[in-house]
Amino acid sequence: MAVKTPQPASDAAKTALTHVENTLDPIIFPDSRVLLLGSMPSPKSREIGFYFGNPQNRFWRVVATLYGEKPLKSIPEKIDFCKRHHLALCDVLKACDIKGASDASIANPIPHNIGALIQDSSICAIFTLGGTATKFYKRYTEQQTGISARQLPSTSPANARMSVDDLVEEFSIIKKFSNCELTIS
Repeated sequence: MAVKTPQPASDAAKTALTHVENTLDPIIFPDSRVLLLGSMPSPKSREIGFYFGNPQNRFWRVVATLYGEKPLKSIPEKIDFCKRHHLALCDVLKACDIKGASDASIANPIPHNIGALIQDSSICAIFTLGGTATKFYKRYTEQQTGISARQLPSTSPANARMSVDDLVEEFSIIKKFSNCELTIS
């Protein structure tokens, strides 16, 4: 009897996109002033049901450092942190076809209604995290919110060229908007 050796996946299987629905609830409060928008949650974030769930993603480390706080571990701690610092979290996309966590592979994007999301809040500044979030925000959302977004670097492990200290420096601008005395132009 011949032994079958496993064959490598076909090129089509290697590049297959999966339709993904974003099931994360936006984190927003009536007194939220700064909205931070990612593109689409990673598989790990979808698995745990919360933003920036990949342990290699540096978002929570960056914002905790920025505000001089201890590392944030639990989801309730992270939600409380956002409330105390007037931060809101959401993703630009509600659904798309994607390969793994690769923003570059996104096809058939369906945007969140960010305009409706922020309607009853105090949002005065919007920041996009990375180029893909910026691209989709400008394409689908900026007109409905009437707020220009400023791009911050991605905290994803794919953006390894930036250190945590570099990211903290880039993110420091969000503190200036927490009192809504400034607007992005």
